[in-house]
Amino acid sequence: MDAIDDLNRWMITEGRVSNDPTKVVSHLCATLIDAGVPLWRVNIGQRFANPLLIAWGVVWTPEATETYDVTHARMLTDGYLGSAFEYILENQRPLHKSLRDLDPEKDHVSYLEFAQAGGTDYYATLLTYGDESQHGCTFATQSPNGFSPKHLEMIEAAKPGLASALEPVTMRKSSKSLLRTYLGDGPSEAVWSGAIQRGERTTLEAVVMFSDLRGFTALSDSSNETDVFDALEGYFDVVVQSVEEMDGDVLKFIGDGILSIFPIRSPADRSHQCQQATRAAKGVLTGLAALNKQRAKTKMPPLDIGIGINAGQVSYGNIGSPGRLDFTVLGRAVNVASRIEGLTKLIGQRVLATRSVAEATPELFTGCGSHEVRGLADAIDLFHLSDPASDT
Repeated sequence: MDAIDDLNRWMITEGRVSNDPTKVVSHLCATLIDAGVPLWRVNIGQRFANPLLIAWGVVWTPEATETYDVTHARMLTDGYLGSAFEYILENQRPLHKSLRDLDPEKDHVSYLEFAQAGGTDYYATLLTYGDESQHGCTFATQSPNGFSPKHLEMIEAAKPGLASALEPVTMRKSSKSLLRTYLGDGPSEAVWSGAIQRGERTTLEAVVMFSDLRGFTALSDSSNETDVFDALEGYFDVVVQSVEEMDGDVLKFIGDGILSIFPIRSPADRSHQCQQATRAAKGVLTGLAALNKQRAKTKMPPLDIGIGINAGQVSYGNIGSPGRLDFTVLGRAVNVASRIEGLTKLIGQRVLATRSVAEATPELFTGCGSHEVRGLADAIDLFHLSDPASDT
């Protein structure tokens, strides 16, 4: 077992500080193979503390080592139910299963697929971390003789080092994914690096897009809680996907309002980011139309939306008390985007932009006059999308 002792020492030294899960798993597999374990496919699954993703993992084969993510929705499918991962977590013990003479009516589809690909034997075991969280590891072989008790003993003996190397990676990934889920890409990186402490602000130029559901109060009063949440989730999906496809950041959900920004990193970037925000707004309209078609099939009322787009200086940072912080974005540009969104229904256009956006993208907008905006001393010029098909 000298090779396994050396492997564990590597894991708790170089592996632990590498922050590279593919390197860690590749080294594990190479060492086990050199020690005589006939590995063909290894899957090291890691559970997430995240409302969107429930797990991530690393799959090793002789050809490549790759990472993957698992959503909560997948956990409710046949891909997980009845699998080795479910078995070891539910029963709190390893699983050693031959892949020969399987029963297509009873055995999980993953076993059948591995057997069809030439797998002969399969082993699944638990990996336990210091916070008592448990994670799954599976090992498959194509050896005619399968895994021997000695092979399984070496796999089990390598688990302490593997846990030592992967636990800090998992903790970092969980923390970063949580920050990204709630703050978006750019701000989450700033918070993670410690650049935004309480009271500290980052000021930048950005295109601000504020979207809001129309008639949400009436919808809430006339629908049950499940229908309201379903409507919000569908609407949020449409907006977030459209913004992220255009490389924007969704910063905040404010009731049924969504605040997004497209940072302007240089003067030459202004026109591009204004175009990106406008494309995102058009994507929202297209996505909402598709969502309403699905809602109509279940006799649910259509959703309508207003979007305000403005460009200018914003400041974001953490505010609050020493024990409770909230990440927020402030500035005149944010206020104006929100206020002009409130004028969309009155003006009869679902997307409105200020001159700061329209001048940077003259081919995309048409003027719709000067309008009073609550909180501003003077009326401002507003613009709607030039392409009528994009605003229906």
